[in-house]
This record gives sequence, C-alpha cells and structure tokens, in this order.
Amino acid sequence: MSERVIEVVAGVITDKRGRILLSRRTPNRDMPGLWEFPGGKREIGETPEAALIRELDEELGIRVTVGPPLMTVPQQYPSKRLRLDVRHVTHWDGVPKGREGQALAWVAPDKLSRYSMPPADLPVVAALRTPDRYLVTPPPGDDDDAWLRAFDGALRAGIRRIQLRLPGVAPDRQIALLQQAAVRSRRHDAQLLFNGPIDAALAAGVGVHLRSSALQTLEARPVPEGMLLAASCHNADDLSHAARLGCDFVVLGPVAETASHPGAPGIGWTAFTRLRETTALPIYAIGGMSPDDISEARRHGAQGIAAIRSLWAPA
Repeated sequence: MSERVIEVVAGVITDKRGRILLSRRTPNRDMPGLWEFPGGKREIGETPEAALIRELDEELGIRVTVGPPLMTVPQQYPSKRLRLDVRHVTHWDGVPKGREGQALAWVAPDKLSRYSMPPADLPVVAALRTPDRYLVTPPPGDDDDAWLRAFDGALRAGIRRIQLRLPGVAPDRQIALLQQAAVRSRRHDAQLLFNGPIDAALAAGVGVHLRSSALQTLEARPVPEGMLLAASCHNADDLSHAARLGCDFVVLGPVAETASHPGAPGIGWTAFTRLRETTALPIYAIGGMSPDDISEARRHGAQGIAAIRSLWAPA
C-alpha cells in the first residue's frame, strides 16, 4: 500500500436549531450512497481553512467562516490512507445546495447514527454525541463512604461516562458499590460501565467494559444491543476483535508513562495514530492523560481521554 496520505477537510455545519448538515456521496465516487460531513481534498500548498472554504463554496454554494478544529481522523482504506481534518462551521452566507448533484440532509445530533457513513466519519459522530472524557475509578481503599463522595464529586464536575473498576475488592463489596454507583449515575444521566462480571452488570442495568484478556476469549457480543459495550485495547488484534464484537468504543494505550507504572514507556502518539487508522471505532487515549491532553488526543483521532487520577478528586 502507498504511504502517501490523502489530506481531506470537512466541516460540521450547524444551523440555528442545532442540526448538522450531511451530504450524500454520488454514484460516481468511492463508497457511493454513504453520507458524510461536507468537504473535500486539500490542494498542494493550501491551508486546511482555505481548502474548506473553497470546497464548501464549490459543493454547496456557501461562503463559510471556519471555526475551531473538532478532530483529525487518520483512516486506512484498502487502496489509500486518508487524514480527515474536521472543523466546526457555525456561520455561512448563502443557502446550501447540492451543486454536484448530491443529496443533502439536516440531521439532529442524536439522529446521526441512523445515517450510513464512511469509516473516517464515524469517529466524528462519536466526538459530537458522546463525552470527551472517560473516568476509570480507583479502588476504594478502606472507606466506601469516602469513595462514594468522590464518585459524587466527579458527577458534579460533569463526568458523564465512567468505567467502574474495582481491582482487589471482594465480590460482595463490588456488587454493593456497583449498585450505589448505578443509582448515582442515573441521577446525573451519566453512563456507567462495569469492568467486572458481565452478569452483575446486566443485573444492575449498566454497560460492560472488557479487559483486553477477556476481550480475546469472546466470539460474540456478550450484552444486548442498546447496552454499552467497551474494551481495553493495546494492539491491532485487540482493536479488530473489539470491532467484530460490536463494541461501542474502546480505550487504547498506554500512550504515555503512567503513575501506576513508572518507568514503563507508553506507545506514543505516532503508534497510537497508526493503530487508529485500522479501525472506525471511537477511541479514548489512555495512559498519562489529563483534560489538558484532549485537544492533542483529538489531533490524533481520539474522541477524548480516559484517566483515573486526573478525573478523580478524593473526597
């Protein structure tokens, strides 16, 4: 396969009702009939902003003001490598029309998943619809009440996706904390996933987070559709297996050295990006991450970061 990377820019064009504009690929293009965020290829010497302004004028007949970056998605296809640079667009002049014969649709964010899209666009949907940080809980020590107060503090601070991980905790105590955490998460409309026995997660009505070792033992999705399923991944085989199982998202790393494993180097952003290319799954970068790293993570195709210490404030 060629190592040349095709640089593509796309805009998330949002109207006053919060709807997002999608464009349908025409029959004469690759992946005909799929929906995508409008944009096109950068020309040699063009900045991403100039390319997006030109493409949206040519395709839609509008003159746009390019807003801040959302994310950049590297994606490997059978015959090419692509890097999709996605920018917000909240202001434009004119009325968008399919000047190249393409159909257009204004779509509410919560309906985006109903539209079939190319692999590179799918992580963008996740970035628009789901949290940019994924808390991994630390073990509770000897004080469950203090741990629950800290859990409440994370919810009050705006954490809305949580992996309940309780290594070394006795099973009965795990179940008690799972039940308490589930009640608290529902009060804040937060998503809770249990890194523990699947039957316990099903009984509590929460999602499941699979360790990488457990991931490789499964041949079929272990939870019903509609119940969140995630996995910890460390390599391309893990990512491929997670996709086959129908995971909703994964964590990938460690990217950097972590406090829990001092002296152990992470894979780094270059390796993270090459692994990101191999899947359309939404990915959280994990390992030495904090909220300050979210922008960097998104520049490498992650929807955000997963972390313990930087997202957890002890009570």
